[in-house]
Amino acid sequence: MYRDWRRISDAYPGDRVFVGEIWVQSPERLARYLRPAELHTAFNFAFLAAPWEADALRTAIDDTIRTLAVVGAPPTWVLSNHDVVRHVSRYGNVRRARAAALLMLALPGSTYIYQGEELGLPEVTDLPAEVRRDPEFRRSGGREPGRDGCRVPLPWSGTTPSYGFGPGPAAWLPQPSDWAALTAERQLANPASMLGLYRAALRHRRALPSLGDGPLAWLPSAPEVLAFRREPGLVCVVNVGEDPAPLPAAVRGARPVLTSGPVVSTETIAGATAAWYLD
Repeated sequence: MYRDWRRISDAYPGDRVFVGEIWVQSPERLARYLRPAELHTAFNFAFLAAPWEADALRTAIDDTIRTLAVVGAPPTWVLSNHDVVRHVSRYGNVRRARAAALLMLALPGSTYIYQGEELGLPEVTDLPAEVRRDPEFRRSGGREPGRDGCRVPLPWSGTTPSYGFGPGPAAWLPQPSDWAALTAERQLANPASMLGLYRAALRHRRALPSLGDGPLAWLPSAPEVLAFRREPGLVCVVNVGEDPAPLPAAVRGARPVLTSGPVVSTETIAGATAAWYLD
């Protein structure tokens, strides 16, 4: 079936990408959908499902790169989507979500950004039963909260719902009153905002030849730290722990070009923080 669809897609002029939303339990099974003449690429839910732990994230990254290389498919990375709790809430706080964004955007291959993660939107957990729309909530008699919490419409501008999403005061799911501080309009004016971080990271990703496709090499690091080199000359360091940790020797004493949080030392990296270095 996928080969038939790919033949149809390839019959049209110009470039296109055939992307799958494939929920499977291992990178090995995912790779079977990405063989030549089938899908070009697919969302990587093994990475999304990995807990905020150094070993689990490293394993998800290594397994993805290794297994997809066998079929010649590029690795892909995703942190949230319309079926799972938003990663600001899933990881426990905005600091971790900011660090996760820089980790994802430094990895080889392609990334998918779910609407609202670039604004740092949390899961909306207090939707009243009468406004919920997800059939999962209805079928379970309210025992399962469903997926509405990650589908609340984006706040674009203004200070009250619907925050510029559409005419009138409300969208199909009510937006929290404190989302006025998270609107795209408000964040565009603040380089330190979550939106400012994503925009800066994407600018670097377009400009630096070390980001995008290419190999990844792990560096020796503290137990709670992920550190890897992307050639030519970029090092990404992520501290998933809560306490400061020593920087890898390769970048000790250097100043980063982009960080997810404040930098107070050239010898250590703060907890729940990611940084990109050029050497």
